[in-house]
Amino acid sequence: MEVKLDKQYPLDVDAARAWALLTDLKATANCMPGAEITEQLSETSFKGGVKVKVGPAVAQFGGTVDVVEAVPAERKMVLRGKGADKGGSSASMDLTAIITADPANPAHCVLNGQAAVIVNGKFAQFGGRMMVQVSDMLLAQFVENFRQTALTLPAAEGSPAAAQAAASGGDAAVPAAAPTAPVVAREINGLAIFWALLKSWFGGLVGKKA
Repeated sequence: MEVKLDKQYPLDVDAARAWALLTDLKATANCMPGAEITEQLSETSFKGGVKVKVGPAVAQFGGTVDVVEAVPAERKMVLRGKGADKGGSSASMDLTAIITADPANPAHCVLNGQAAVIVNGKFAQFGGRMMVQVSDMLLAQFVENFRQTALTLPAAEGSPAAAQAAASGGDAAVPAAAPTAPVVAREINGLAIFWALLKSWFGGLVGKKA
């Protein structure tokens, strides 16, 4: 089963810091609940995994992520990931992520992502609609963690964030009120996702009746 995603997420962080985080694949992976880079195989290939917890049971997906293309001038990153669990389920993903500056506000940017995800095995039984809903929930968590983490990075000299810090009397290399990095769950809570989807389904059902 294949699911295609095309998303745009406005961020209240400048494009330079967002790009710096995006190119740090280990730090970026840590923004996704349950995901982790465990080993660097080469300059462009990494080994990692994703933990999914459903009640007392924990499933572990292992796989690799390869940087297919990185274009700093365009702030464009193309990734290809694939993995499998011991139960025979497998997944692969081709992702293109682009950071675009906000012309109206240089302190803001937009994270653009296009992905094609192919799932085989028991997880394919959930169907494309539910896979899209689950993906939306996880991506929303990822983007918020990504935003918070990017804001903790030092601002480049001469950037809007550095100018803002200097104007407020802070160090030009560090935001005046640098937030702390977010605490990210080390496994995906499958039950929490299930209940959220169930509530969403019932909410839609009641809305239609009303």
